[in-house]
Amino acid sequence: MALLQISEPGLSAAPHQRRLAAGIDLGTTNSLVATVRSGQAETLPDRQGRYLLPSVVNYQSSGLSVGYDARQNAALDPVNTISSVKRMMGRSLVDIQTRYPHLPYQLQASENGLPMIQTAGGLLNPVRVSADILKALAARATEALAGDLDGVVITVPAYFDDAQRQGTKDAARLAGLHVLRLLNEPTAAAIAYGLDSGQEGVIAVYDLGGGTFDISVLRLSRGVFEVLATGGDSALGGDDFDHLLADYLREQAGLSDRSDNRLQRELLDAAIAAKIALSAAETARVDVGGWQGEITRSHFNELIAPLVKRTLLACRRALKDAGVSAEEVLEVVMVGGSTRVPLVRERVGEFFWPYPADHHRPG
Repeated sequence: MALLQISEPGLSAAPHQRRLAAGIDLGTTNSLVATVRSGQAETLPDRQGRYLLPSVVNYQSSGLSVGYDARQNAALDPVNTISSVKRMMGRSLVDIQTRYPHLPYQLQASENGLPMIQTAGGLLNPVRVSADILKALAARATEALAGDLDGVVITVPAYFDDAQRQGTKDAARLAGLHVLRLLNEPTAAAIAYGLDSGQEGVIAVYDLGGGTFDISVLRLSRGVFEVLATGGDSALGGDDFDHLLADYLREQAGLSDRSDNRLQRELLDAAIAAKIALSAAETARVDVGGWQGEITRSHFNELIAPLVKRTLLACRRALKDAGVSAEEVLEVVMVGGSTRVPLVRERVGEFFWPYPADHHRPG
């Protein structure tokens, strides 16, 4: 892979200077940080050797925890354990409550109508929560590289609007980070895939993460790629699968109390566990709120089929904008954790001529 040095105007590094930079994938469900050492891209692990950092923060009056430790508190302390905050970035409280009416948080509006989250650690906005995730990733990079970061490149969904992109920059600033670039996630995937594979021709990057969907159509030639078209939905992802399944389980179990935040968290956790199980099995057992039952993959497919169809409609529009047909696409790069759902891979394989490539990043 060719290594390109990018410097800000007037700040070109002298040959003897050691400047440290990192790339951050700030995901809805999981995040990670990487850098280039000796010409090779390298994802940086934590002290336990884990590369992913769950995008979860638990707030207490005495402090906060991020990642795995925070996620362990989700069931017992749902009000103070914030996850999927990327979905709130740049959105109004009304929009969030309309899309996700059963979130287990105490939300209120700021003066300009944006969401504020009431926690034991205080009243927080999504930018602050994202900043705490970025701080944890920066600390990991600083320890691994034995020095402070001079700058970071952060990936964002291609369909993020200006407010969402600015919110990401503001979060980085709060975390004490200098943002060199915001890089569209499908473009980052295309760089990693295209420059390493030597593939030439038209490829599509189908990126379905926890909170967003992007489709990019690109032409690769001699290690250089041209973005022909992009599309997507910044409010469609695996979280929506989870909420649909949680609502179904609530109905089946006869759990009508929507004010019980702990029950809301338990339902979401049960839905996530069932979704993961159904990626490998035809049925999944569910035990939630004293109710026991099962969900079949076929029934789960029925629930999520309209959402999967929405992604394919975006794919169709992107191909039309690019001026190419599905048959001209040489390969589909599948990116994001939600592409592990069997129905997603099946429908994408039917839509495009080739069967999707098996490339993933955390969603």
